[in-house]
Amino acid sequence: MNERSSTRLPTVLALTVAVLAVSSSAPLIVFAAAPALAIAFWRNAIAAAVLTPITYGPRRSEITGASRRAKVFGVLAGVALAAHFATWMPSVQLGSVATASALVATQPVWQGLIAAAQGRRLPLAGWIGIGLAVAGAAWATGADFGVSTQAVFADVLALLGGVFAAVYTALGEQARTELRTTTYTWICYSVCAAILLVVCLVAGLDLGGYDNRTWLAILGLVVGAQLLGHSMFNYALEHTSATMVAVLGLIEVPGAAFLAWVWLDQQPRLAALPGIALLLAGVAVFLLGATRASRLAVDPALPD
Repeated sequence: MNERSSTRLPTVLALTVAVLAVSSSAPLIVFAAAPALAIAFWRNAIAAAVLTPITYGPRRSEITGASRRAKVFGVLAGVALAAHFATWMPSVQLGSVATASALVATQPVWQGLIAAAQGRRLPLAGWIGIGLAVAGAAWATGADFGVSTQAVFADVLALLGGVFAAVYTALGEQARTELRTTTYTWICYSVCAAILLVVCLVAGLDLGGYDNRTWLAILGLVVGAQLLGHSMFNYALEHTSATMVAVLGLIEVPGAAFLAWVWLDQQPRLAALPGIALLLAGVAVFLLGATRASRLAVDPALPD
């Protein structure tokens, strides 16, 4: 058995666990009987607390030895992460799990537009993917105009959540030139938790007094989407392409919709489903086109 075949099964298992973990995020947010911003605070605060012994233990020298530039980008990434959670998580409670999960999945599209603004040339397939994704988002959001103003507001928040996730990733690319995953993640989660704590206190949101099922849901978010899901994606990145991981990550959208349906009895809005499908197809086309362009840049002899 060669090395590639021996690592195939662990990689498939890691991706399966990651998709299941992140798919549970939106349904757990709806299930928890607590304000979305408070859930976001606890989700990041607990995760940061779990990572603190590692960061100030084996990785302490990385914190003290990192340049000011890396630390600043890490902090800015944490600010963007707070904005992501502060927009996307309320959108899940205000609207539909299926639509919110799909709209936040536009992150790679916004990532591509950020790259274009930085002077990087996007391939034709990338622009086609962006067009399809935007059309799908407009369709899905337009379908909610007939539901309620709150549903449309939730869609706008979810789209902003995708934008801030792209900004978070772009800033993270700069910080990760020096910082390893654990240290960078700890900085982001800590900054994010601190900002969300201030927001919750200013808004007068309850940070405690929840029932047992809410605390279990919050712990599920920490262990599942926050720690296990992203950790398994990071493991898979060592054995397969980033694009493959990103495309498979889109399975989170139907996965979250299915869990919300069977667990919370939240049926997807039929009028929005074609838009969601078009949106996901656009993101997939964008990702595959970007990968093709990267391969051609490395080896121009590859056939078009």
